[in-house]
Amino acid sequence: MDKTELLMQEQINDLLSEQPLAVLSTQRNGQPYSSLMAFAHTRDLGVIVVATGKSTRKYQNIIRDARVSLLVDNRSNNEEDFHAAAALTVLGVAKNIESDERQKFETLYLERHPYLQKFLNAPTTSFIKIEVQCYLMVSRFQNVMEYRIGEQVDLFS
Repeated sequence: MDKTELLMQEQINDLLSEQPLAVLSTQRNGQPYSSLMAFAHTRDLGVIVVATGKSTRKYQNIIRDARVSLLVDNRSNNEEDFHAAAALTVLGVAKNIESDERQKFETLYLERHPYLQKFLNAPTTSFIKIEVQCYLMVSRFQNVMEYRIGEQVDLFS
């Protein structure tokens, strides 16, 4: 792994670690839908986990089309953001977490969001992993970096 790739991983990990919330985007029939979500991520950047009610629009959208994106940013909503803010788009596929892997992801999620334990354990809640395919980091208004997880097909063709 070269220095550039290590630097990108570090910047992505830092932003994900600093921000407790992300905007999850799903779609139904071509209509985008966005939701603010608590999340946690694995250190290797391969998985992001979220929890949502099974009766929500976002969950129903995921059932129909598992392709999702997340937006994580560090903006402060002032003019300095045009020069210093970073935004990370995460592209991936959402899947229900299987029972044999639930414990490790639950520990990861609750270390970050201990106040969500009751919600996470409710029978009406779905615990979801997003298998990340690609990260797109935009910083300083127009500096764009792309980091792909493994060998992926071109997501933009």
